[in-house]
Amino acid sequence: MKISFELLHILDAIERHGSFTAAAAALHRVPSALSHAVAKLEDELGVTLFLRQGRRATLNPAGRTLLEDGRHLLRAASDLERRIQRIADGWEAELRIALDAIIPVERLFPLLEEFYAAGHPTQIRINAEVLAGTWDALLTGRADLAIGAPGDQPAFSGISSRPLVRRTEFVFAIAPGHPLAAWEGAIPREELLRHRAVVIADTSRELDARTVGLIEGQDTLRVPDIRAKASAQIAGLGIGHLPRWLAAPEIAAGRLVEKTLADPRHELPINIAWRNRQEGLALRWFLEKLAETATVQDLTHGL
Repeated sequence: MKISFELLHILDAIERHGSFTAAAAALHRVPSALSHAVAKLEDELGVTLFLRQGRRATLNPAGRTLLEDGRHLLRAASDLERRIQRIADGWEAELRIALDAIIPVERLFPLLEEFYAAGHPTQIRINAEVLAGTWDALLTGRADLAIGAPGDQPAFSGISSRPLVRRTEFVFAIAPGHPLAAWEGAIPREELLRHRAVVIADTSRELDARTVGLIEGQDTLRVPDIRAKASAQIAGLGIGHLPRWLAAPEIAAGRLVEKTLADPRHELPINIAWRNRQEGLALRWFLEKLAETATVQDLTHGL
């Protein structure tokens, strides 16, 4: 490679100090070494990089372009060196978070902002998962931390968990124009079976897929996420449960109506779970924050 980090450092020093002599003193080298290195680079590139006026050296347009872009590389290399050192001190290169669909991703943003503001070097990746898919993400190595994992922990080793919310608050909500909207009193199970349910597809790859609130034999419309489920129910395409935080504004606006069921849905607790074989500092940071009452309340209100 013709252009090296060493040469970029030399060009940077010459530009900042105004001459080869001053740059050499700053770099603790002799001026002839810098002159030789720059001359060799100019020869290999087939261009001149400096306008030389006596002892003063000024970058020409080609040299300035090279230095300006080169400084981006120098900063990136410096940042990488610091990040690698912090990773060697116990920070993960990347922390993968599986976030269950029941929790809106924007509720995680204040926590991420705090993490970044502290200057931690770990890259964060957030993946959306549904039902058993949240546990499955840990099992298959797609995630290091799961937030909102529903129900009991599956029986496999290497995973720890603790409750985030012991009881979720879902409402059965349908469009005002849906046939069941006019039903008086609690709706029986046999009547629900006659109507299509809107469900979010479980994202599990290896664990058995889970369903919640679905009756065996019921027609279904499967949608990709919780907001699509709400939209489908508003459009009258089916029935189903929605978390209170999502359903309440639509009910208030008259786009959905809440109904009671003769056999209420069995509510599941939701959990935080993580791979415990290698707990790096970033994972530890999130686990500590997710143990704070204020953080839990911010994540789970209306669930």
